[in-house]
Amino acid sequence: MMLEDPTHTDLHAVVDEVWSTFLGHEEPLLPALPGDADTTMAWSAATSVSGAWNGVVTVEIPDGVAHTATMRMLGLEPAEQISNEDVADAVGELVNMIGGNVKSLVPGPSALSLPLVARGTIALPSDLTEVARLDLTWAGSPLRVTVLARRDALGPALERGTNHRESA
Repeated sequence: MMLEDPTHTDLHAVVDEVWSTFLGHEEPLLPALPGDADTTMAWSAATSVSGAWNGVVTVEIPDGVAHTATMRMLGLEPAEQISNEDVADAVGELVNMIGGNVKSLVPGPSALSLPLVARGTIALPSDLTEVARLDLTWAGSPLRVTVLARRDALGPALERGTNHRESA
């Protein structure tokens, strides 16, 4: 790991702060138990940091976490209907907030891309190296947050200008 990469401890502090600020303190983030990480993650989102440090921050969550997070972020009641677009916006906002905080930890100047959101897994470029990963549970469901670094300075880790997409 290079000195300017965010550490596991840094990432945990960022995720804990974002999660509790926007989703509440009622259900704390806990370390995942063995086998929790094998759960299918129905939603994924990524944002890239480009500049003096280049990398990607990803969030992967199952449907239940995505829907609960969306309802809390939008102030909706459990009986209210939410669309896939609402969920994509909420998941994108989570990765955007976490990515912005990660950006503040790495050397600058740098820019944060618009988030990419997928129903399913986002395929990331193969030239990224994992530098920190959290496998956590929230309200009994798993989630994963990962920071990957690009070791060459050829450009942004994700294409800019793309907002949300769904995959099959």
